[in-house]
Amino acid sequence: MCQLLGLNCATPTDATFSFTGFCQRGGATDQHADGWGIAFFEGKGLRLFVDHHSAAASPMADFLRHYPLKSTNIIAHVRKATVGQVSLENAHPFARELWGRHWVFAHNGDLKDYQPRLHSHFQPVGSTDSERAFCWIMQELSKSHAGVPSVAELTLTLRELVPQIRQFGSFNFLLSNGEALWAHCSTKLYYLVRQHPFHQATLMDQDWTVDFAQVNQPGDRAAVIVTQPLTKDEQWIAFEPNELKVFVDGLPQ
Repeated sequence: MCQLLGLNCATPTDATFSFTGFCQRGGATDQHADGWGIAFFEGKGLRLFVDHHSAAASPMADFLRHYPLKSTNIIAHVRKATVGQVSLENAHPFARELWGRHWVFAHNGDLKDYQPRLHSHFQPVGSTDSERAFCWIMQELSKSHAGVPSVAELTLTLRELVPQIRQFGSFNFLLSNGEALWAHCSTKLYYLVRQHPFHQATLMDQDWTVDFAQVNQPGDRAAVIVTQPLTKDEQWIAFEPNELKVFVDGLPQ
């Protein structure tokens, strides 16, 4: 299975600490060595980096660990291939445009015999069940709303759509349009909120401790969503099975 990492923040924040630990799971401390990717929203823009090589050994991943891009919404993924070959077009996250905004999606799980009916506008480039599911979600969102919906309206629509995919297998995912971040747990997902008063944290997969009180201001806040907890000294909250949460400004809504 793959692993997911998402950050939703009140102020632009870099993912260097979390991404460094997360990358080790892409072939060093775990077996997710079949590609990786990370997406950073910047205003209306999007920086998307994907690679079909191991994250733990990727020069691009190493560059990003030392080049702290800041964003209020970040989605990362390390892949263990189950459906679709190991190739660049099958590396998550995937991105599409809808209502003049970038949308980004990453999936952990396995959908059996999932072949949704897709219209011409949203078609997969690669061969994964994940990208097919993303295309179908985008298609159905565009059919459900005549104009740009609010975060609350989008959440209600997603609550109706997700069970139609979940019946085909495990469907843990992260989805963002740069305004909010949606996280769905089918089998396993955790989150925490880092906010004032900040404390120190130590990565599980690498020997690195950060005192967040030294690098944050009182108004900073970040929700971190992961498949497996990244740190050994923070209180991670488990999602309930089949739970969909939306995060805005670093808080679950």
